[in-house]
Amino acid sequence: MKHIISALTAIVGIVMLFACSASDCPLESNVTCNYGFYDSDGIAIKNTDTITVTTLLPGMHTVFTYRKLGYPTVTLTFQDSTYIDNGYSETIEEVRRDTVLLNRFYDASQMSVPMKYYSENDTIIISYSSISNKDTLYINHDSYSFVDLPECGNHRFHTLKSVESTHSGIYSVSIVDPKVNYDRNENIKIYFNGTAQ
Repeated sequence: MKHIISALTAIVGIVMLFACSASDCPLESNVTCNYGFYDSDGIAIKNTDTITVTTLLPGMHTVFTYRKLGYPTVTLTFQDSTYIDNGYSETIEEVRRDTVLLNRFYDASQMSVPMKYYSENDTIIISYSSISNKDTLYINHDSYSFVDLPECGNHRFHTLKSVESTHSGIYSVSIVDPKVNYDRNENIKIYFNGTAQ
């Protein structure tokens, strides 16, 4: 009986060792929408313009802007009376809640940005250093929960339904692969018109 218990304990230990060490979880599990950059003829390019990519969040927030002739303008998300004490004028305004996804992005042939989990619409704004106008991308998608293996956790995948854009620096946009997951495939092509490449 003592030998049987020892043998069973050893077998259970070996099974637990292999169960805990073998995992098919992906090493790269970030879920991002991947955009490729092309010229208006469909040739892959690298952006030579510095771009900043932001997205809109719901709601507004208050910003405080301080100005003084001959000094840089200061914008804060909180009120600072020391600027007023030093001769600055203060402007208070409600602005959109933008979040920067890529700041001063340069010399790249693609970009990867996350998508909203619980909304069917994403709004992506691209600002250029070479032109004053911005471009806005409107992405409509479905989101759903995905569990490959319980030990790998829960992810949110997306299925792209449509994409549209304004045309300051962008000629057109198109969906290449509607499945946004952690496979890192190119999902959307952005064709630039040459004014902001």
